[in-house]
Amino acid sequence: MIHTGLFDPQSIIQGSGGWALAVVCLIIFVETGLLIGFVLPGDTLLFFTGVLTFSGVIDVPVPVVILAVAVSAVAGDQLGYLIGRRLGPRIFERKAAGLISRATLERTNGFFDRFGPATVTIARFVPVVRTVAPVAAGTARMHYPRFLLFNIVGGIAWPTLLILAGFFLGQIPGVADFVSQYIDLILGGIVVISILSIIVSVIRSRRAGRTDR
Repeated sequence: MIHTGLFDPQSIIQGSGGWALAVVCLIIFVETGLLIGFVLPGDTLLFFTGVLTFSGVIDVPVPVVILAVAVSAVAGDQLGYLIGRRLGPRIFERKAAGLISRATLERTNGFFDRFGPATVTIARFVPVVRTVAPVAAGTARMHYPRFLLFNIVGGIAWPTLLILAGFFLGQIPGVADFVSQYIDLILGGIVVISILSIIVSVIRSRRAGRTDR
């Protein structure tokens, strides 16, 4: 994936100077908390956060970087959930098609019905979906403690995986450029594996239930 100008993650971080980590946290908060955030390059931004933490552009220990971004990601989803509970029906029912529409809400609710609250965690690794999912969860009035649990799990796992990947792979010449170019495909593979594991678990539980009858 090629990013230029405002949406070039490396330029965003390097151009922010001493405010680099704060800017990263703000972008992650907006991407996961506001419906306009789907245009932001969250995945590659986190990867380059790891790369540039290793190189010293972000002069903060990597555990602190991960913690700060994770808090921002969790807080963003909290805001998205609140927006969904308060304004969801009015937001999604304005039109029948498009990203913010009844069709989007119905498709997202279909994922919730199939995969349960784990959808909140899985959505972290899917661009656009991670922006819509917390709002849809709030609109559908998902049980809040359950949403919070899976929000925290996803909010920690997503930045930890990508920042550490950038931090360690950034030490290998050429690898960082390759991963940043194909990061969407790599994350897509992770999501597919996650969904398959959930499907296998559901099938096994149903078979076990039939056996017990």
